[in-house]
Amino acid sequence: MSTDTRTDARAGAPHVADSHELIRVHGARENNLKDVDVVIPKRRLTVFTGVSGSGKSSLVFDTIAAESRRLINETYSAFVQGFMPTPARPDVDLLEGLTTAIIVDQQRMGADPRSTVGTATDAHAMLRILFSRLGTPHIGSPKAFSFNVASISGAGAVTVERGGRTVKERREFSVTGGMCPRCEGRGSVTDIDLTQLYDADRSLGEGALTVPGYKSGGWNHRLYAESGLYPADKPVRTFTERQLHDFLYREPTRMKIAGINMTYEGLVPRIRKSMLAKDREAMQPHIREFVDRAVTFTTCPDCDGTRLGEAARSSKIDGISIADACAMQISDLAEWVRGLAEPSVAPLLRSLGETLDSFVEIGLGYLSLDRPAGTLSGGEAQRTRMIRHLGSSLTDVTYVFDEPTAGLHPHDVRRMNDLLLRLRDKGNTVLVVEHKPEVIAIADHVVDLGPGAGTAGGTVCFEGTVAGLRASGTLTGRHLDDRAAPKESVREPSGALEIRGATRHNLRGVDVDIPLGVLVVVTGVAGSGKSSLVHGSVPAGHGVVSVDQAPIRGSRRSNPATYTGLLEPVRKAFAKANGVKPALFSANSEGACPGCGGAGVVYTDLAMMAGVAVTCEECEGRRFDASVLEYRLGGRDISQVLEMTVAEAEEFFGAGPARTPAAHRVLADLADVGLGYLTLGQPLTTLSGGERQRLKLATHMAEKGGIYVLDEPTTGLHPADVEQLLGLLDRLVDSGRSVIVVEHHQAVMAHADWIIDLGPGAGHDGGRIVFEGTPAELVAARSTRTGEHLAEYVGA
Repeated sequence: MSTDTRTDARAGAPHVADSHELIRVHGARENNLKDVDVVIPKRRLTVFTGVSGSGKSSLVFDTIAAESRRLINETYSAFVQGFMPTPARPDVDLLEGLTTAIIVDQQRMGADPRSTVGTATDAHAMLRILFSRLGTPHIGSPKAFSFNVASISGAGAVTVERGGRTVKERREFSVTGGMCPRCEGRGSVTDIDLTQLYDADRSLGEGALTVPGYKSGGWNHRLYAESGLYPADKPVRTFTERQLHDFLYREPTRMKIAGINMTYEGLVPRIRKSMLAKDREAMQPHIREFVDRAVTFTTCPDCDGTRLGEAARSSKIDGISIADACAMQISDLAEWVRGLAEPSVAPLLRSLGETLDSFVEIGLGYLSLDRPAGTLSGGEAQRTRMIRHLGSSLTDVTYVFDEPTAGLHPHDVRRMNDLLLRLRDKGNTVLVVEHKPEVIAIADHVVDLGPGAGTAGGTVCFEGTVAGLRASGTLTGRHLDDRAAPKESVREPSGALEIRGATRHNLRGVDVDIPLGVLVVVTGVAGSGKSSLVHGSVPAGHGVVSVDQAPIRGSRRSNPATYTGLLEPVRKAFAKANGVKPALFSANSEGACPGCGGAGVVYTDLAMMAGVAVTCEECEGRRFDASVLEYRLGGRDISQVLEMTVAEAEEFFGAGPARTPAAHRVLADLADVGLGYLTLGQPLTTLSGGERQRLKLATHMAEKGGIYVLDEPTTGLHPADVEQLLGLLDRLVDSGRSVIVVEHHQAVMAHADWIIDLGPGAGHDGGRIVFEGTPAELVAARSTRTGEHLAEYVGA
């Protein structure tokens, strides 16, 4: 039969290749999912919603996206796979119809001091090529404009085989880089306050060292006290110039201390290597406190913070150096690039212009390319990653977004919706985990998980259209049209925090009085200067408790009990009740199961194949030695306590034989922020973004502070959870505290006693106070973007 005949015979019938229009998930059991079955249409926008902790991320990220990435990794050779992460297959019976998944999550960008907005995208690379071609004077290749490349040169003899003879030749080489030699491309230099390292009036034997971890008797202390380079029994103040140099700056030297070979090094370089080389957020709290006290970071005097050497700064295009270009607001830089008419680099100018325009289009035009990547918020980092995908020619890709509207003003949410719809209309499948009704409203398909959180969630409550969700009666459906009304009467302030002449970042000499003793909301479009005003002008320290968006650091051994400090009083209670040491009740110490080291699972590394984690046969996943589990408190062993939810544990430690007031206080704070469903031993790595922030808030609840500063506490919260958060904020204010909230959520704005609105735009178009007053006055005036959106929200 000819091809034509076959085609005619099947005319009108759909091609078999077009039958794979759905992503099918059967029997998903990751984390708290309970054998979830769901069908997702391809080339459509599907929104996953439900209360925080209901299982949205477990289904979308840990099941669908994770399996897609795992299958793609398997297409590489075993050799290549050996250099890649090897995740295990998700706990699911069947996944059909998967396409390549591109995950755009809210993980913050690395805090590497050399990473900037420009280097994290292709913009800086293209700018370097542009200056290497058009810059005058010409100084070299694109490397000459990179602050990650140092200028080096060298010469020496090399041996080469030539004509059957071995010949030695002299060779010279040089690399011209753009790195500033003083700060090594970091833009800042560190200065250590020596008075914070030692007490000059004491001898080393008397404990002169005041650095954490250098206590008398420890090896760090003995290294200096027994080095023999200077007297250990005389005050440091009496050291000669040579002895003081050896104490503080001596080069690494091998020596024997107490019969053990050790490397001696001056105190200052030793501290630089051991403490300052780490990310500040990864430090233990007492180390971080020491570094904040002893180290000052100042702008590099040689490069004035531009990170670039003198040669790189001398090469210019129309009077603009690459340092000037990177310091420009991106919206201004895009205009400057469009003004360059040079046919020889036309394709490069067009590509660079499109990338910069994407920043503006996505609402990040207020950034500059030299902005350190580690200073971006989670929402800004997520949108920066989106830049790469907006101009992509790929289709039939699955884009997975984690709350793309986080940190966005209602004005910017509409622009984000347009971008999501554009990605879908190019023929892609777009999966979005989101709580905001404005995003749910544009969905083609909605999957609502719940009905509750943790063990009370993990099932599909609704699947269908937005109209069907509204009529479904689920928790999300009931709260979809919730609208908070402005207060009829607001609290009277007890005082004011005066800020005068604030100029941090884009602030323009702002003068404002922040009322105390009330709930104050600071709002404005993204980049208008909210965080600069609050975090830069509200004095940190005594009386100020700041709960920001910095990520929680923790390994798979960390859990809510360890993070909040709850385990400490619990261990002591177990020890007291049984007459043994508290260390026995730690899975990281003496009580650990010998078979798995307290991890609960045994990890087997299979080289280039996926590693396997098997529940420990010895402790059956309980993490403790069998002898430890014989000790009980109130009829429960320590592993059973860690399996309790916060709500169960609050009742358990609140009364009866297990009554422990210190533990009960921590548990009450966890319940207060809406985390009553979490189990005490649940790994931190399994918590959602909203859960982690509320966990952080709970740890600060016990602090004795007069002023609470919260940075977008509604991030990751379901509309039903927002109500609970507003109740918590009210309780904080009613207890005599002042609460300042940086927030975009209209429900929080409407609930405020006082609103400070910054703008009118972002970057150099912002940085001014455009409104101060009550929410009702803002709605009545409608004089700002915030006022217009709040009036629309409350139906005024």
